[in-house]
Amino acid sequence: MSTPEPLIRVMALHALAYCERLFYLEEVEEIRIADAAVYAGRRLHEELAADEGEIVSLVLESDTLGIRGKVDCLRRRDGRLIPYEHKRGRSAKNDAGPQAWPSDRLQACAYALLVEEHAGTPIEEARIRYHADNVTVRVPIDADARETVRAAVARARELRQSLDRPPVTDNSRLCLRCSLAPVCLPEEGRLSQHEPKEPLRLFPQDRERQTVHVTAHGARIGKAGDTLTIVDTEGSKQVFPIRAIGEVVVHGNAQISTQAIHLCAAQEIGVHWFTGGGRYVGGLAAGASAVQRRLRQFEALRDPGVVFRLARRLVFARAAGQLGFLLRATRDKDRTACGIDDAVQGIRNALRAIDETEGLDSLRGHEGDAARHYFAGFPGLLREDLDERFHFDGRNRRPPQDRLNALLSFGYALLYRDVLQAIITVGLEPAFGFFHRPRSAAHPLALDVMELFRVPLWDMPMIASVNRLQWDAEADFTCAGKQVWLSDVGRKKAIEVYERRKEDQWKHPITGYSLSYTRLIELETRLLEKEWSGEPGLFARMRLR
Repeated sequence: MSTPEPLIRVMALHALAYCERLFYLEEVEEIRIADAAVYAGRRLHEELAADEGEIVSLVLESDTLGIRGKVDCLRRRDGRLIPYEHKRGRSAKNDAGPQAWPSDRLQACAYALLVEEHAGTPIEEARIRYHADNVTVRVPIDADARETVRAAVARARELRQSLDRPPVTDNSRLCLRCSLAPVCLPEEGRLSQHEPKEPLRLFPQDRERQTVHVTAHGARIGKAGDTLTIVDTEGSKQVFPIRAIGEVVVHGNAQISTQAIHLCAAQEIGVHWFTGGGRYVGGLAAGASAVQRRLRQFEALRDPGVVFRLARRLVFARAAGQLGFLLRATRDKDRTACGIDDAVQGIRNALRAIDETEGLDSLRGHEGDAARHYFAGFPGLLREDLDERFHFDGRNRRPPQDRLNALLSFGYALLYRDVLQAIITVGLEPAFGFFHRPRSAAHPLALDVMELFRVPLWDMPMIASVNRLQWDAEADFTCAGKQVWLSDVGRKKAIEVYERRKEDQWKHPITGYSLSYTRLIELETRLLEKEWSGEPGLFARMRLR
């Protein structure tokens, strides 16, 4: 016995007529964002519902039609039933006067057919009330209207069966009003097709929510209504409205209640845990269904050609960033005297080799060469009068054996968490990457993407803070034999440096617009997904100036 086709929301048909890509993102990939326009529309319907005698709200569905929906209003005029649809915007216009927009017309027709079936009486007309210009448009329910609904349902079912997203719409004006533009990235998609125009900025410059780090030992995170409360061992209390929070990061032995976790999950707020020593343990990151996105990812990353192309671009971008930082930080120095020249030449040689290599294993070798030269140049970036306990003699970890390596490891752990959150938000599988091998508990794709951000998001601000003498070699660090960790005070200071850096603005060299590093992590992750979704070429093109 075959499983019946699931019913299609009438609102989904509205999205289909507006833009097939919007329909696919909302109905197939289940990505929905309620922006200011959506909330304004909901308020309009609430106000109309409060007006006695005006609204008869009906939830109807039909297996025959294959649709379901909630009719705004049903009125009887001259013995005839007439469904009404309310819109807060303006009507379309032509020489004949006010007209319904095609998506609104399809929606009204679908509701009319639902009412007709359930009432058992013919519906000859639907009406759409446009509140912005105070007009009502009549929509005849004739043979053409019925065929339009049937064709839309058939197209919706066809798209549901496909793994391929429809292309970006040719009408860029539709994108200006679309709540899913920050997910769809239509302008960036057009840019990947080499359209000769400057893209409109539809991706947010910064995010409105903050990351809450809880570092105090014994602190308890709880729920009070729609807020999170943080109480330390001395009884001091902080309160955060849930809608102001992007993620919660729990360090050490701080505790979070089950009720608080449930609230965060319901609001799609990530909760992440770190050990007291700064190692990332794991997290909860709720998000939309990602089946189609992950299937496309799996299919693409099974292709050795795709894997190598992405890996080489990523490794080149990281090495170019390392070189750029060394050159930028020693612009006014004698590079030979401070030992930077050898490091610079070594990275340049690695870049040439990366550009010419043809195998993934050799690519990893050249990446390692660039990293060794980069860290060999670190001492030349530090001021000469630093406390000798900040001496740097190469990268070491698990555990770090000096103070600078302790700072590097902790900052990279914070970065790893942010990248992992972005990957889950976008709907990709973090365990399935293209460059790093799955050799530890860390997710390969998160390790891949974070290579783009190690230098700008942590190395640069960390070296700058050390040269500004912000770190106390005693108070900010804990030593046990050869092992060195950040102390409680040091962790708070590192978090402050890192979070402040995330809010810095940076102009993307390809898209041409400025955005915070917080948003840049998500943007690059979405550009990565475009590599196998029909709009390739923009991932890992960012460069330090």
